[in-house]
Amino acid sequence: MGETVQTQPYGSWPSPIDAALAAAHDGYPDDVEFVGDEVWWTAPRPDEGGRRTLVRRRADGTEEPVLPAPWNVRTRVLEYGGRAWAAVPGGSGPLALFSHFPDQRLYAQEVDGVTEPRPLTPVSPVGGGLRWADPQPMPERGEVWCVLEEFTGDAPSDVRRVLAAVPLDGSAADDRTAIRELTDERHRFVTGPRVSADGNRAAWLAWDHPRMPWEGTELCVADIGPDGVLHGARTVAGGPEEAVAQVEWAPDGALLYSSDRTGWWNLYRDGEPLCPREEEFGGPLWKLGQRWFAPLDNGLIAVLHGRGGAALGILDPATGEVVDAVGPWTECASTLAVHGTRVVTVGAGPHRSPEVVELDTRTGRARVIGAPHEDTVDPAHYPRSAARTFTGPGGRDIHAHIHPPHHPSRTAPEGERPPYVIWAHGGPTSRSPLVLDLEIAYFTSRGIGVAEVNYGGSTGYGREYRDRLGERWGVVDVEDCAAVALALAEEGTADPARLAVRGGSAGGWTSAASLATTGVYACGTIRYPVLDLTGWGTGETHDFESHYLESLIGPLAEVPDRYVERSPIEHADGVTAPFLLLQGLDDVICPPAQCDRFLARLAGRGVPHAYLSFEGEGHGFRRAETMVRALEAELSLYAQVFGIDVPGIPTLELGT
Repeated sequence: MGETVQTQPYGSWPSPIDAALAAAHDGYPDDVEFVGDEVWWTAPRPDEGGRRTLVRRRADGTEEPVLPAPWNVRTRVLEYGGRAWAAVPGGSGPLALFSHFPDQRLYAQEVDGVTEPRPLTPVSPVGGGLRWADPQPMPERGEVWCVLEEFTGDAPSDVRRVLAAVPLDGSAADDRTAIRELTDERHRFVTGPRVSADGNRAAWLAWDHPRMPWEGTELCVADIGPDGVLHGARTVAGGPEEAVAQVEWAPDGALLYSSDRTGWWNLYRDGEPLCPREEEFGGPLWKLGQRWFAPLDNGLIAVLHGRGGAALGILDPATGEVVDAVGPWTECASTLAVHGTRVVTVGAGPHRSPEVVELDTRTGRARVIGAPHEDTVDPAHYPRSAARTFTGPGGRDIHAHIHPPHHPSRTAPEGERPPYVIWAHGGPTSRSPLVLDLEIAYFTSRGIGVAEVNYGGSTGYGREYRDRLGERWGVVDVEDCAAVALALAEEGTADPARLAVRGGSAGGWTSAASLATTGVYACGTIRYPVLDLTGWGTGETHDFESHYLESLIGPLAEVPDRYVERSPIEHADGVTAPFLLLQGLDDVICPPAQCDRFLARLAGRGVPHAYLSFEGEGHGFRRAETMVRALEAELSLYAQVFGIDVPGIPTLELGT
């Protein structure tokens, strides 16, 4: 017998999904790789200070951590990081190579031994130090090849990035000169080198300011000389208007890469298209080492592909046919590895959280092999989510994921419409995946709907869609979020008087701009935002995004007034709705100084608000206690503004 359905106002439904449970399931496994016959990956540990650990799945199916606390496998290259580890199989056990977050040194650990990790690289006294990413072991040379990010001064722009070789014997641990630079080619940004099967050539991606990697990259190829130096580097694909997202070598020596030259990231083999489709076989290169395809020894290619999603499939280059893996995983993270006929990735779906998935290409069987999804509560409390397309200004399409309120034993009084929170993703060149997220279920199971808007500028829908934000950031994103909110209200899905907006990073910008300029929302949550374009574009952020505004807003020297006109800080007098502002005090991407200036503009204006800042948190929250505090504060804001009784949640004090 099922529970008796009771009538209770939206937002006040009792839920088994509390903030601690949502925080414990925040983050996902990433950077999967084969080490011999084993599968390894990194995994979040929110309850251990937010570190990431390294996990191995042995051939017998047992799963165990490789590195105990406090080791934190995470690199700060580009500040967003990327692949931070690699391993070399050995007779006495694998040798793990990893970047340790606190000091950013590269370490080696004999996994089956008893010794502590030993440093392979020195600490630099200059600026942000020496940082390492996308390591490629070269055991035959006694080295690991990496991207080196080296600060030459204290300013965020005092930095250089090169391809470098680090000796595995530890001789560079106290001697910077023992590190070899692999090429004289100089670009502002590079990805890690990919070495051909015969060891004679290397390929990598490069780009320079003011381009971002989804705007234009160069695919570089060079010969590897007997001295281990890359000679004769040449550009074979890409350019200012063509973004190559990934490059790999096929076993037969052909060059495989993903390019958006047709308007969609499709795969190419030595310049010839393999599977021309209006789908994405790549994505925005926010982190070094992301992988959307991987060649198998038999000539087939494992791919992550889709339109507004990323499914795991196997591409036959001879026919252009793609056969997708069968299972509930409709969205895969940009991590992929192959070994023989085995393929591993991280997959998720609307009713499954991210887990490590293996596909056997001989049998077509896919199965979970690590970090398995577990229903810690009755899945009847999960949202019944759906992808929808709305119509925006000028008739343009707006893609969104709608998560209505849902509870197995509660319904709202007849005629009551639910409150809805519009979620704006970060990036802004990114997107929200349609996967189970307990943070969303935290709200929907209580009777508060969530709408994730993949506004114009989002990835997954082709280059034309993501180019919509060109010089229109703060316009298109704000309009699209408002259009979805108003459409939900007009069709009766949402209460027009109880709409909120929420986002982090670039989504925090959209949230703040929406509160300042639209009048659509009753309140909002602004998380680690951009608020002042002029400040952010003149040295207040890190090097990677320091010229991003040239495409999102326009060149500062040419349109300085636009930087002022678009900034939420300049429209603080337009903010009249209550809001919650959340900020990590160690954030170098969206620094807390912007929040301080924004709040100073609001002082004495009588707008109810709360500002919570967190020591030890950077751009995005990783610690369980931070996530619990932030989530409960957000719910308390909505309860107060929407007139909802939510027992058991600390009351957020709103000052003016």
